[in-house]
Amino acid sequence: MSYDDAELVNRREFARARSELGAAFMRILGYFREDGEKAVSLIEQAFRNRSAAALVGPAHKLKGESAQFGAHRLSAMAERIEMVARRCVECHESPEELIEIVVALRRCFSETLMLLDGEANPPAMRKPVPFGRRPTGTASGFGRAG
Repeated sequence: MSYDDAELVNRREFARARSELGAAFMRILGYFREDGEKAVSLIEQAFRNRSAAALVGPAHKLKGESAQFGAHRLSAMAERIEMVARRCVECHESPEELIEIVVALRRCFSETLMLLDGEANPPAMRKPVPFGRRPTGTASGFGRAG
């Protein structure tokens, strides 16, 4: 399966990770944000330098951390970068063929974080107040007793 076909985030796997990590979930998600940003930057820099060897480590790390949260597309992209970079190192080739995926990586990372943040911090649900009625607990519509 191509990374293009991979689901951005599998919500069931994300919920499982959230459940398993418990109270540490938000902290671990924060680490993923920091580590992922660093990995994407390192991948971009390594590609600009045409250093296949320097692509391997950050791509490998991003692949594993993404998979932990069910972020399949990001994990698949990182895996593709890692595998091609390893082959390029072995064959003494430049990683030129990775240009499209490296360019698309940051956007995928950003979209993934937006989705994960939305799932981790869903907006508070408020009960709608019918038109013309005051919210419960206030004498006026402005939150102070009259």
